[in-house]
Amino acid sequence: MSNAPEVFTTTDIPESLGPSLWGLEPYQIVSISMVVLIAIFVWKKVPGMITGGLDAKIASIREQLDEAKKLRAEAEALRDEYSTKIANAEKDAEAMIENARHEAEALVEKAEADSKALIERRKRMAEDKIAAAERDAIDEVRATAARAAATASRKLIAEKHDASADISLTDKVIAGI
Repeated sequence: MSNAPEVFTTTDIPESLGPSLWGLEPYQIVSISMVVLIAIFVWKKVPGMITGGLDAKIASIREQLDEAKKLRAEAEALRDEYSTKIANAEKDAEAMIENARHEAEALVEKAEADSKALIERRKRMAEDKIAAAERDAIDEVRATAARAAATASRKLIAEKHDASADISLTDKVIAGI
């Protein structure tokens, strides 16, 4: 088997042949690089900038939250105000309807009373006219009866009364005085 390929494994390589820098192992180089990076960040005040930026963002969010709370409070106040106005408007509308109902009832009652009074006045006027007509008729009948009686009495007196009856009537009247 002289033509068989050679296979190498990593277990066959000694540790001293791995990558190294100034005699340091790879994990040590990474650790030193991290320490240097953190030192640069501290020297350039990156944590302060990050915390400052975060604090500014927190302050901005806090202002937005406070503004949102104020807006919500204003919206709730407006909602309460308008709900009160709506309730008052409903009460006013009910009062107006009730008032209109009472006025309509009062107008109907007044119209009925006025019509009854008008009918009563017209009835009295008709009764007064009838009574006046009756009086006039009675007066006319009396006048006619009086004329007829006077005419009849003239005729009777003219027929039955003579000069001697006048003298005896005159004497009776004088004696009665």
